[in-house]
Order: sequence, then structure tokens, then C-alpha cells
Amino acid sequence: MSYRTADSLPLVTLDDVRGAQKMLVGVARMTAMEGSRHLSRLVGAPVHFKCENLQRTGSFKLRGAYVRIAGLSPEERAAGVVAASAGNHAQGVALASSLLGVRSTVFMPKGAPLPKVAATRHYGAEVRAHGTVVDETLAAAQEYAAETGAVFIHPFDHPDIIAGQGTVGLEILEQCPEVRTIVVGIGGGGLAAGIAVAVKALRPDVRIVGVQAAGAAAYPPSLAAGRPLSIEKPATMADGIKVGRPGDVPFAIIGDLVDEVRTVSENDLSSALLLCLERAKLVVEPAGASPVAALLSEPEAFEGPVVALLSGGNVDPLLMQRILRHGMAAGGRYLAVTLRLTDRPGALATLLGVLSVVDANVLDVSHVRTDPRLGLTEVEVELHLETKGPEHCAEVNSALRKAGYTIID
Repeated sequence: MSYRTADSLPLVTLDDVRGAQKMLVGVARMTAMEGSRHLSRLVGAPVHFKCENLQRTGSFKLRGAYVRIAGLSPEERAAGVVAASAGNHAQGVALASSLLGVRSTVFMPKGAPLPKVAATRHYGAEVRAHGTVVDETLAAAQEYAAETGAVFIHPFDHPDIIAGQGTVGLEILEQCPEVRTIVVGIGGGGLAAGIAVAVKALRPDVRIVGVQAAGAAAYPPSLAAGRPLSIEKPATMADGIKVGRPGDVPFAIIGDLVDEVRTVSENDLSSALLLCLERAKLVVEPAGASPVAALLSEPEAFEGPVVALLSGGNVDPLLMQRILRHGMAAGGRYLAVTLRLTDRPGALATLLGVLSVVDANVLDVSHVRTDPRLGLTEVEVELHLETKGPEHCAEVNSALRKAGYTIID
């Protein structure tokens, strides 16, 4: 079975994916499939995690990068390869190149997280910092390819990349043959397209659902228009799927084979990441948690058994800290309140007494006494509280108001 563009050029076939699977033996590991009792209860059917966050380099990207570079001619290998990425693709290209004995140069944005930059260098690539956004970095890498003859390794818009990523679909069918729905995050579309080629060829009854962050959702309008469209300034914490335009090759496949593309909010993403960490003990980056976010936002919409693909786990510790706090706030587990009280001895102790009665745990207290917005005898206090859910947050706010405190929005 093959899928074609409008000009009838073949794209990717099941045989291509099977060939990629043979090529990846001893390179990419078959990652674990883990059950989720919590999500299974919500969905009303078994839910499993396909843990590509535990893949070498921390994401699925090694699969496609290795297949693409392994397919180069001796002359192309001698010229070296170049890529542009803020993280996962960079590491995949770096390791694949090292394994194949090919020189690699990777352009990364100047603000790329230091752990990802260090990992890319560790895998053997020469790293060059350029630009502040991936589009600028991408342009620099393509310019370098034109000047030096190095082969540009696109992160998603190439049949070999898609065939490599499609090996995840073959593993899902092997590990969970009873699967009815596969949920996968979509950025440029290489992973979803590859999985769709493999799965639909063997199990056309399996429903494939793509997930995009609402602030970077180029696929819904593109699918409606019948052609790839660009969105301006995509914005999301999920940098792994923060892509402004679908790839031409994956778009043609996704339009034919992916059953639905859903969007999720930033609150959904942070709540999903928190669930993966707390319930499954899995470190997952926001893009990798997007399928879990979709399941959490509307669990009744998915027929089980469901496989949710955790595509990557490369997350900067500082970003993780912020996201976890965001997720706790979204789940009513963290509350920040600012209020004013009279600046007199014992006032803070009285306030803390009110919070003690409603069993709110104080994590941090900040005082502001010198501000032109405050009266002569006023002090502004910012409290960071650990709470037990949305109802408890409402109870805390109600108790503070009943005690006569003014909460500043």
C-alpha cells in the first residue's frame, strides 16, 4: 500500500516502514508499553503509554534521523550532514551521524536549553548557535548546506524520516494487538504520518487521533483548506510540536489516513505532564504529554483499548519546575493570592491562623510595605499555598473574605 501526492509521486509505503525497522535493529530500542490505571478509569477502557520518552536520546527522533542518514550515498556522507533543532531532532541527528561515521553540524537557537545543547555535543555534533527562533535557525542551516554541500536533514518533511518514525506504529501493533485508538502529538507531522502508514495498512479499523497545542495548531485550518497553511507566531510550552506549517509530505498522508486532529490547552498540557510524573513516574516533556492531555480533556471521546504515545522526555529542569507549578495551579493544587492588611504587630499571625483553620499549607510569603499604591498603614502580602483541589481553593478564598481580607486580583 502506498500514498501519493497530487502529482502522483509515491510518498511512503508499508514496505518502506518495514525496511526501516530492519535498519534500526540494534540502533533504536523497542520502548516499553505501560498501563495507566488512572486514565483507564477515566476512559472506561484500557489505556497504555508507548514510552518513546525512554528511547535513546530521549525521543523517537533517532529513528527517522538514522534511516535518513543511512540512506545517503557515499558521496553525500562524505559531505556531512546539517540540521536545525531546539532539542530532540538535534540529538537524534547527532547520535545517528556518530553511529554511521558521518560528520554532523547542528544549528540551535541561542536560547536553547543548556542540557539539550550539551547532550547534542556529547553525541558528537558540532553545535552552532544562531537566531532566537527555530525559523531563523532553520534558514541558517539551509544556507550552510548550500554553501558547503552538506546534506540538510529535515526534521519531518522527508519520506525516509517518516518511514523511520513509522516503526513506532509497528511496535504498537506488536505490543498491543487489541488496540482500537492511537493518540499521537503532531508538530510538522512526520511521526503521525509514519504511524498512520504502518497502522492503517495492517489495521485499517484502528482510529488514529492527532493532537496539537491550541496555540500552534496549523493542521486543522490546513486540513480544512486542503493544503498546508502557515500560522503566525505559534505559541505553546510544547516546543516539540511548536511548528507553524505542516510538512508537505506528512500533510498528504495525514489528510488521507489520520481520522481526527484535536487541540489541547496549555492547562491541559501542564496537567498531563503532572499526571505522568505523579501517577506513572515518567518524565515527559510537554509535547510528549499532548496525547495524555487530550485524554484528560475529553476521556469519553476515545474508544479503548487506547495507546497514548509519549514521544519524548527531554525537558529542561527549570522549565519542568515552572510547568509543574502551572499544572498544580490548573488542578487546584497550588494557589497564589495577594491581599492587603493593616501593618501592625500580629497581623500576619492572624492571617496565617485563618489559613490554618482551612488546612492550607503555606509555601511562601512575600511582604511589600513601600509602594505608592498602599496606604500609610497598609501592607501587601503575597501568599503561595499548597491546596487540595478546586473546591479547596474556593474554600480558602471564601475564608479569607469572611475574615475581612481584600483579595487583589
